[in-house]
Amino acid sequence: MARPAELIAVAVRNLEREVPALAPLKLVVRLELRGRGDVQVFRVRLPGPDVTKGEPADARLEIAMARSVFNQFAEKGQLADWREAYDHGHIKVIGDPEIRKLIGTVIERHMARTRLKKAH
Repeated sequence: MARPAELIAVAVRNLEREVPALAPLKLVVRLELRGRGDVQVFRVRLPGPDVTKGEPADARLEIAMARSVFNQFAEKGQLADWREAYDHGHIKVIGDPEIRKLIGTVIERHMARTRLKKAH
């Protein structure tokens, strides 16, 4: 089984591969993975990703989810899977409203293009 930091890096690279517009984003994210009775916190710096365990002092976004949700999507999850988990409240995102809006717009445009390609 891969270490959590390695799984986080794989998940970020997969999302960047699926949505290339996210790749150049310069951002530090606090990622909180909740397990049974324990919480792991990681600092994820983009681009990279550069993943380290510990509380980041410079995070502009905070993402929190159950470890089981993360494990389910880390290696094989598609953007649609992550989006559905977010829509159903399994993934919480707080932080700078401008960055949240930017990322949301990029994801919405990507999903709209994907739907358009499937329609033709």
